[in-house]
Amino acid sequence: MNGALLVGGTSSDAGKSLIVAGLCRLLHRRGVRVAPFKAQNMSNNSAVTLDGGEIGRAQALQAYACGLEPSTRFNPVLLKPGSDRRSHIVVRGQPVGEAGARDYHEWRGRLAGIVAGELASLRAEFDVVICEGAGSVAEINLRATDLANMGLARAAAMPALLVSDIDRGGSLAHLFGSTAVLDEADQRLIAGYVINKFRGDPSILAPGLDMLHRLTGRPTLGVVPFSDELWIDAEDSLSTPVGRRVGPPEGADTSRPTVRLSVAAIRLPRVSNTTDVEALGCEPGVDVTWVDDPAAVRAADLVVLPGTRATVSDLAWLRARGIDAALIERARSGRPVIGVCGGFQMLGRRIDDPVESRIGPVDALGLLDVDIVFDPNKVLRQVSGTGMGHSISGYEIHHGRIGRSGEQPWIEDAVHGPEGAVRGAVRGTHWHGLLSSDAFRRKLLREMAVEAGKPGFVVSETTSVDETRNAQVDLIADLVGEHLDVPAIEALIARGADPRAPVITHSVG
Repeated sequence: MNGALLVGGTSSDAGKSLIVAGLCRLLHRRGVRVAPFKAQNMSNNSAVTLDGGEIGRAQALQAYACGLEPSTRFNPVLLKPGSDRRSHIVVRGQPVGEAGARDYHEWRGRLAGIVAGELASLRAEFDVVICEGAGSVAEINLRATDLANMGLARAAAMPALLVSDIDRGGSLAHLFGSTAVLDEADQRLIAGYVINKFRGDPSILAPGLDMLHRLTGRPTLGVVPFSDELWIDAEDSLSTPVGRRVGPPEGADTSRPTVRLSVAAIRLPRVSNTTDVEALGCEPGVDVTWVDDPAAVRAADLVVLPGTRATVSDLAWLRARGIDAALIERARSGRPVIGVCGGFQMLGRRIDDPVESRIGPVDALGLLDVDIVFDPNKVLRQVSGTGMGHSISGYEIHHGRIGRSGEQPWIEDAVHGPEGAVRGAVRGTHWHGLLSSDAFRRKLLREMAVEAGKPGFVVSETTSVDETRNAQVDLIADLVGEHLDVPAIEALIARGADPRAPVITHSVG
C-alpha cells in the first residue's frame, strides 16, 4: 500500500486528531511505514522536537502512534494565538513573526511552498502519510488561502474523509452541507464520511446514513462510539472546558485510595501545554479538575498554574477574578502551588516583557523571589537532569529568562545549570513534561500531600505516564479498527478519490 489521505472535519474538535492517531497506530501495527502530517495547525498546545523545533501536540502524539520521534516535518506551520485577532507564526519549528486574519494572506505563497515540499518529502520516504485538516473544510471564505484542508488535498491529489462530531448535533446536515458548499473539484475529493462520538443504538442512525449516501453519493465509512475511557488531550488547549476532570472516569481504577488529593488546574484564557497536568491525572489517588474561580483554588489540596501564550495578560485576568489573592493565601499558609513556564513566571516578583505583551515591567504575584525578563530569542529545547534525587526530563518553550533569583533552584539541569525556584510549598519551573518523570512525581506528591495536611495519602508505585499514554493510543486504534471500514479506507489510500464522484449542485437566490 502506498498513498496519502486527508482527514478533514465539519468543525474544529470534530475528532480529526483522534481518527488520524488511530489510523496511524493501526497501520504501524501492521508494519506499514506511516507518518502523520498537519500542514497548518492553530494551537497553543505544543511539543519540542529533538532538533529544537516546536510542533502541535497532536502531531507529537500521532508521531508516537507511528513509532516515530516528533519532527517539525509533521507540522511545518504552527499558529499560536496570542489574542483573539493575532497569532504568532512558527515555521519549521521556529518563530518567524505574527499576523492577523486579514494580513495572513501575505504569508500564503511562502508557506504553500514549504507545506508542499514537506509533504512530498514524507510521501517519498514513507508508505503512507495520514494528513489532518484544520477546523472545517467548509470555511469557503478562507479557501483562497487554505493550506491544510481542500487546498492541500487538491494540490497533492489526495482523497479526503470528512469527520463530524455527532455529540454537537446536526451531523448529517453538517456532512451534507460541508460537501455541498465546496466547488466541484474539491467535492470530487471527498470520498466518505465518519461519525464520531455516537451514543445510543446504531440501528436508529442507519436510515439517516443511507439517506445521506443517496443524497451525496458517498458512504459513511464508520461510526465511532463515544468513549469515556479517552481522556488524554490530543489537540487544542483552548477547547479545554472549566470543570473537566483530567484522568480516567470515576470508578475506573480498581483500588480507590481512602485518602485522595484534589488538584485544581487553573484554566487561563490563553492556557498552553495542558498536557502537563495529565501526568497528575494518571495517578489513581489524584483528582484533577480545570477551574477558574478563587473558591476552587482555595479548596484544592494542590494548585497547578500552567503555561500560557500570554503571560502578562493572563496575569491581569487572574487579578481581575481574585485568583491572585487565593494563591497568596495558599502560599502564606504553606499549602502547595506549582507553576509551569508562564505560570512559574507569574509566581515571581516582576516580569519585563517587551516581546509578547510589549507592556514593559509589571509586578507579578511575589510568591517567588525571581525576576523574569523576556528575550526575543525563544528557548526551544529538550532537557534532562536531576530533581529530588531522581532522573527527570522535559522540554522548554519560552521567551522569559530568569534575570535574577534569590531562591533555591527547584531542579538541577545537567546541561544548562539550575532551573526553576522553590520557596516553602511554592515551586516553579520553565520545564514542561517534568511531572511525567515517574519517580520524581511520586516523591513530589508525597511531599505535597504532607504540605496539604494529608500525610495518609499513599502514592501508587506502579503508575507510568508513558505506559498510560501508550494504552490511550492503543485504545484509540482499537476504536478506529473496530468501528471504521479499514479495508475500504486502505483501498482509498491506495487508489485515490474517484474522479467521477457525484457533485451536489445547488443554487443561491
